[in-house]
Amino acid sequence: MSPTETPGSASERSPPGSHLETEELVEEIAKLAKTGASSAQIGAVLRDMHAVPSVRTVTGKRMKAVLKEQNLAPQLPEDLSALLKRVVHLQQHLAKHPYDLSNKRGLTLIESRIRRVSKYYKQRKILAADWHYSAATAALQVE
Repeated sequence: MSPTETPGSASERSPPGSHLETEELVEEIAKLAKTGASSAQIGAVLRDMHAVPSVRTVTGKRMKAVLKEQNLAPQLPEDLSALLKRVVHLQQHLAKHPYDLSNKRGLTLIESRIRRVSKYYKQRKILAADWHYSAATAALQVE
């Protein structure tokens, strides 16, 4: 963006080299989301294969808003689900290697991070108020 252009100007909304219109971009996002791709993976595909540097510059909305409109937004926020996946992986590792004290500590730290992040999302009403983390149900919530 040059110094004379304002954010949201026409040249910013349609990036050079991008051949997708807003409707086509939303359809492509929906198609990728239905395959189970995360928003980061969708963004990488759009950047690399369709020359779209930012969904927001083309559509005027963030990726999460586009996914919500299409009813494809994930139930859990992506950072929380990534932490749950890490916990499940560490639990499996510790089942095989119960004396791995370093990873036991790592599991404790990740679990405390999950509790902090879930508290943040509950305060902002992104997570249900009755959502609670438990090690036993972490595997079920990831799947």
